[in-house]
Amino acid sequence: MDRKKITEAITKALEDKGKRKFTQSVELIVNFRGIDFTKAENRLNIDVILPKGRGKEQPVVVFADGQVALDAKAAGASEVIDGAGIGKLAADRQRLKALAAGSEFIAQPNLMVNVGKSLGQVLGARGRLPRPIMGNVKDAIAQAKNRVRMVSKGKYLPTAQCVIGSESMDAADLAENFEAVFEKVKAKATEPNVKNLVIKLSMGKPVKISG
Repeated sequence: MDRKKITEAITKALEDKGKRKFTQSVELIVNFRGIDFTKAENRLNIDVILPKGRGKEQPVVVFADGQVALDAKAAGASEVIDGAGIGKLAADRQRLKALAAGSEFIAQPNLMVNVGKSLGQVLGARGRLPRPIMGNVKDAIAQAKNRVRMVSKGKYLPTAQCVIGSESMDAADLAENFEAVFEKVKAKATEPNVKNLVIKLSMGKPVKISG
């Protein structure tokens, strides 16, 4: 995919900002052909760390105890929930759903089973199951803030979509994020199965990337 054509499409999409009271996301939509999405093994659920970031802060909720919890607070976690707090969160469905609507989750490995049992039904349905913290919690939080998921839409629609940044970013950085996501898509679906690619703002008109 030609970088110039990617940048041109992103630039055109950014021209459709309008007057909004919030910072819009820039989204990549991939439409496929020749893939049977009724088969679970063909569906996309790809994690990507955007090299240029998301352009706006993504809250990160950390499940951790002890020193890891203290380190997570110091590293800028939006919320830290200890082992005892997992059950309390499960009982507060309204709060849990609010967190699941816009946060990324990571967890100390020894708390993963508890999180799964108590919160898995809600977080799993929203594609928000936590990733285990491997190594430094500060690095794990930094990655989580810039993580996006390219997920296919249900069993029958041959399309997948994810955020590649925000309207506050410049076209060059968004193009680099685009390429990072598209490389992961091609590794799963292969380029001949990609029918077309579309860029749009959250509330903007779709702009197709010319082949």
